[in-house]
Amino acid sequence: MKNYFLFRALKGFFVVVLISIATFAIMRFMPGDPVLLMLGDGQVQITQEQIDAIHAKWGLDRPYHEQYFVWAANLFRGDFGESIIRTGVPVREMIFEALPVTALLNVYAITAALIISIPFGVWAALKRNSFIDYAASVGSALGIATPNFWLALILILIFSVQLRLTPVFGLRSWQGYILPVVVMATEQMAVITRVMRSAVLEVLPQDYVRTARGKGLARGRVNWRHVFSNALLPVITVVGFRIAFLLSGTIVVETVFALPGIGRLFTDSVIRLDYQVVQSLVVIFALLVVVVNLLTDMLYAVVDPRIRIS
Repeated sequence: MKNYFLFRALKGFFVVVLISIATFAIMRFMPGDPVLLMLGDGQVQITQEQIDAIHAKWGLDRPYHEQYFVWAANLFRGDFGESIIRTGVPVREMIFEALPVTALLNVYAITAALIISIPFGVWAALKRNSFIDYAASVGSALGIATPNFWLALILILIFSVQLRLTPVFGLRSWQGYILPVVVMATEQMAVITRVMRSAVLEVLPQDYVRTARGKGLARGRVNWRHVFSNALLPVITVVGFRIAFLLSGTIVVETVFALPGIGRLFTDSVIRLDYQVVQSLVVIFALLVVVVNLLTDMLYAVVDPRIRIS
């Protein structure tokens, strides 16, 4: 098992390196100059010599391969560099400022989704072809098909503009988390409910479930110990996937609700060609994907002792 995880870690490291190279290349080939964007309207009063000096300060005048190796070496030491647009502000500080917002949004959304969707998915499977089952299927389809930005705008229109129960944007109070969490949890609940229902339906006809019932065990005990525990593996995979790709889920939500999180920091940095911020965020989330995948594999063996990784 140790050799397996060591191999997976090395493969994950290789993937992160390739992603960092691809991100560096994409950012460099994007049209525009971050220095000119930083100067804004005042660039007409700046001479070309001064612009060249700014390029030299940030190392933008070096060949691309030198820029990459300098950045990668600093990143390996834990130095994320400084923002080009927010002159003098360390990238690490910008990430730490935005990270709590995104982390809380995802923790609240995933927790709410698990609390609601897992029991509902099990209930729908146990009541197959009933009203509950049909409601779960229709609700899951609608939740998956509904775009996040559309749902966010509708909720803002109803609860913020019309009913005035929540703020339109920002996090001036705890109420600012309500609508973003609902939007993020909706799709997750739809996916987890469908996966849980399918997993339970697949486990119910298994021989060990029929044997447990034939021994006279209580139905609740059979469902809990033999059905529910064995149906969790697909859910763990889905939850791990959602956690690993949390950035993609927060970009739209944080932009619509004007939340100062990682997603909005990423989009603003891409628009402003803030190389250091974008490259650091992509590498961080690539590492997150690798780590979560490894933890998911380890959790498989904990949930289902029959699984042994060799």
